[in-house]
Amino acid sequence: MIVEAAGRLFLAPGSVRVSMDDLARELGMSKKTIYRHFPDKRSLLAAVLDRQFAAVERTLAAAAQDAQGQPFGVRVQRFLLAAGSELGRIGAAQLAAGRGDAVLRQYVEQRVDAVVYRRLDELFRDGRRQGLLSAPPELLSEITRGALERLLTSRLPRELDRSAADLLRAGVDTVLYGAIRPAHPGHPGIGDEQLEAVIPTARDEEVGP
Repeated sequence: MIVEAAGRLFLAPGSVRVSMDDLARELGMSKKTIYRHFPDKRSLLAAVLDRQFAAVERTLAAAAQDAQGQPFGVRVQRFLLAAGSELGRIGAAQLAAGRGDAVLRQYVEQRVDAVVYRRLDELFRDGRRQGLLSAPPELLSEITRGALERLLTSRLPRELDRSAADLLRAGVDTVLYGAIRPAHPGHPGIGDEQLEAVIPTARDEEVGP
């Protein structure tokens, strides 16, 4: 109950510094009672983040399970939608960029790397092993990481009335469109209708090999 309430307060969009007094009022209990469970605010925040990243991990695992047997481009799309949505929901980019103390910022960065980026790296390496990628998986991972971190803190999603996850998928689709080798002639690895749902794309005959 304490961790759940702390998560609502500490990770609320646009929230400023939340004190233990604020949390005690929210819970209707004394700070002394909270401190019996958590010796300080940092340990409580770590518990909140553990809970949030466990949820992110479950969502990514479910997305990977749902995409099994699908074309590689679809697997990447599903992963990115899940990752972008979950990280946006918990404000991970803002936390890593400066909210809270340095130890917690470093902790957030480590958790994002372990839960999201390592899975993404393995997904691209798997595509390379299958002979589906013409570009180095390390390059695709780096491009995707930069796009994800930028979009989660950018005004662009709001300006275009799209979610950061949708724009991330569109940006990576644009990169992968030339990087994923077609399974057979005339069949791009990523469906045009999915890409066009977010941004316009060149017609097949206008895209180089």
